[in-house]
Amino acid sequence: MSSSEVTAKAVKRYTSALIIICILWAFIGYVFTKRYLFGTPLACIAGSLIMVLIIIQIERQIIMSITPNRLLYFARGLIAFLMAIIGSIIIDQLIFKQDIELEKIPYIEEKVQKILPSKSEQLRALISADNAEILKLDSERVKDIEEVASKPLIKSISTQTIPQKVTEITKDPDGKTHSSEKIINSVSVISSNIANPKQAIIPVLDKKIDDLKKEKLERENALLNIRPQLEEEFRSKIGFLDELNIMFRLISNSTIALVVWLIWFLFLMGLELLVLVSKSIEIKNDYDDAILHQMQMQRKKLEALGKSSGRD
Repeated sequence: MSSSEVTAKAVKRYTSALIIICILWAFIGYVFTKRYLFGTPLACIAGSLIMVLIIIQIERQIIMSITPNRLLYFARGLIAFLMAIIGSIIIDQLIFKQDIELEKIPYIEEKVQKILPSKSEQLRALISADNAEILKLDSERVKDIEEVASKPLIKSISTQTIPQKVTEITKDPDGKTHSSEKIINSVSVISSNIANPKQAIIPVLDKKIDDLKKEKLERENALLNIRPQLEEEFRSKIGFLDELNIMFRLISNSTIALVVWLIWFLFLMGLELLVLVSKSIEIKNDYDDAILHQMQMQRKKLEALGKSSGRD
């Protein structure tokens, strides 16, 4: 289907707008994948391509529409508004990178102050429990040492059963004697001195006490260094939502930052609406008329086919 010069220029205009939007969102997709999804360079490129594909498919809904209605315009305007917000946030996070790093310091400090008392209390409770257990085991150890010192040997009594043969003599009614042998068990009691068994318990208690002292020392060191540890933990786990909060604090506290964010937002909003506005003010060209004419001819063919089928 041949098109007029007007239609060709419209296609070029839409293509130019799409190229600008796609380049911008390819950059945004790359940065987002790298910064928040921690993607490899290949994954970042894939993120850019996915974002470009989404943008093209969204714009096609407007460009390919011959008679767009108000609902379609409203939907595209809403999407443009949301995408402008997302894009401006991501771009401003790059522009305000150093400012965000400075704003992270009080932000992290607030989070540390919020969680520090409970964490410290938990460690102190564990240290107190370790102290109580160490005192208990140490008391048992002292008692065992004193008992072993006073009674290094204790008397052990054991019994031993020894089978013995016994000859039994009996007389029958005729006065004759008979002898028989039987085995009986004799029990003997053996007394001996053995080492006090508490001697074997003392090394076990020493080992337990040493382990508890090491564990207690680690917890005391953790209590001393709990603030820098929490700061490092929060700093290493700053995510997208945290940076959004920091950005909001930065924008709400700085007029200049707010102005810069609004500039990028309006710029992206204008780019997003570029195709939409161009489509809304465009006069129907010969391409649209040709498509409508083909649609009407196809309808007439179907109606004629339906009438002929009804007469048959």
